[in-house]
Amino acid sequence: MAVRVERRETPDGDFLEIARLVGTAGPRAPRLLLLHGLEGGMHSHYARAMFREASQRGWAADLLLFRSCGTEPNRLPRSYHSGETTDPLWIIEQLVHEFPHAPLGLMGVSLGGNVLCKLLGEQSTRLPTQVVGAVAMSVPFDLARASRHLGRGFGAIYEKFFLKSLIPKALSKIDRHPELAPLRHVAAARTLWAFDDAFTAPLHGYRDAADYYARASALPFLANIRLPTLLLNAEDDPFLPADVLTEVREAVRHNEHVEIEFPARGGHVGFTAGRRPWNPWYYGEWRAAEFLAAHMERASRDTGAGA
Repeated sequence: MAVRVERRETPDGDFLEIARLVGTAGPRAPRLLLLHGLEGGMHSHYARAMFREASQRGWAADLLLFRSCGTEPNRLPRSYHSGETTDPLWIIEQLVHEFPHAPLGLMGVSLGGNVLCKLLGEQSTRLPTQVVGAVAMSVPFDLARASRHLGRGFGAIYEKFFLKSLIPKALSKIDRHPELAPLRHVAAARTLWAFDDAFTAPLHGYRDAADYYARASALPFLANIRLPTLLLNAEDDPFLPADVLTEVREAVRHNEHVEIEFPARGGHVGFTAGRRPWNPWYYGEWRAAEFLAAHMERASRDTGAGA
């Protein structure tokens, strides 16, 4: 499975990169756009699994590498965060312009799932008609409660792992942009809440972490989604208190466009199965592909487009 990275110059004078599956899919073939999680990329197991699913099904696939997660530092101070939807929307528009006859399925994982749900709610009926369905997996729907919950028990391991990457990256950005010097105290952050309070929030125009979490959380946007969407979360996800999923159920109870699947087990992006640990079956990625395939096939029949 070959992948190449392509750069796109953005309207604000910066750039975005996409990791593109190299294959034989034609210009009318179904396409997948994947949004990764916190500090994710092609090294993420779900990205590799979804690209395999796409390749096996004859789809084209792209992974948007969020700003700060590409092959080199971005030019501008801004980075990525859980509520930043302008870059994904711009990439969607680019793909639709590049492949106007291809049905496009969207998938977001973890942070990328929150971004995707927020984008779907914001855009509601304004998405290009080529976008036919979406899947959001292991979404931290309520960022404040997710951040507090992550620091407890097994989730604390994830928190420390993320901070080991996020803090050096933030300090490097501050070194390249002297105007960010007041944010240097991010070096002392010991939790994701403290990191977002010291760096993410002020860098992107939020008052503090609480303000950022309140305005960027996907939960308030779910009722407005009008695209066929699957929400796939596990009740035992260490990133999120299970009672948040109860609120998600209530938020989409009258939304016929949203399907939910909340199994008791699955952890965080860990929906694996099979009797051989060294050869797992990635149920979550297969389920996502099956959901998107149904809507891609329907769109292809309706428009006469084929691979």
